[in-house]
Amino acid sequence: MEIIHTISALKMLLTPLQKADSKIALVPTMGALHKGHLSLIEIAQKQAQIVVCSIFVNPTQFTDPKDLEKYPRPLAHDIKMLDDAGCNVVFMPSVKEMYPSFPTPENWLIDLGPAEFLLEGEFRRGHYQGVTQIVKKLFDAVQPDVAFFGQKDFQQVLMIKNMVKFFNMPVEIISCPIIREEDGLAMSSRNIHLSAADRKNALVLSSALNYVVAHYQQEELSTLLTKAKAMINETPGVVLDYFTIADGETLLPIENKGAAHPVALVAAKVGETRLIDNMLLD
Repeated sequence: MEIIHTISALKMLLTPLQKADSKIALVPTMGALHKGHLSLIEIAQKQAQIVVCSIFVNPTQFTDPKDLEKYPRPLAHDIKMLDDAGCNVVFMPSVKEMYPSFPTPENWLIDLGPAEFLLEGEFRRGHYQGVTQIVKKLFDAVQPDVAFFGQKDFQQVLMIKNMVKFFNMPVEIISCPIIREEDGLAMSSRNIHLSAADRKNALVLSSALNYVVAHYQQEELSTLLTKAKAMINETPGVVLDYFTIADGETLLPIENKGAAHPVALVAAKVGETRLIDNMLLD
């Protein structure tokens, strides 16, 4: 496994492989890896000859400086996990490598569509501009044929697809299933911040989503939303930001069950940790 820190060294390594028609896959991460990330590596290995995993805690996507400061960075742990998983290349650039003028902002503002300002976009203004900015930089550096992202960040995947369309980039974006703990909690790098009580209370998010999945065909949308929100609001230590049943392509709330790609999405603060989750309904 090669560990690369600069774009020039990365291109030197990958360009001959690309000229030899090796298919390149990219798995972008911010580190603090868990089994969910490893599932992306495993899926990528089945579809490409070379798998590149990036580890970069991107400062431009954090709307709260404290959140950036406390984001976990267990690099030795992450590198061992990737090596054991058979990853081919780890790209770990510095902030200055990706943003030469940092902390002076770069001129980045693109049209990601109306969905940018819904759900996570409402609670974290500017977040998806930062996300798409770094993903564009990573795509430019790696020149992948395909990139893999986790479904847990459902809205993020949609924004990245919109960014790819905006620039007409030849990269296939693949969303991979959420990996959960045995009790149903969606795996997340943020879960390490949960206390024992918070960890138990956080299960209400997947429980509410499962309720909607199980009763989607039988109950009215309004009833589903009322019951799911009540489950969360009645759980101590959990503060609901949103629970919605939306069109998976626009993120607008659906008005009937004829929507092509319905998805239930939730975000809540559990103790001091904000978590998101979702489940597909089709």
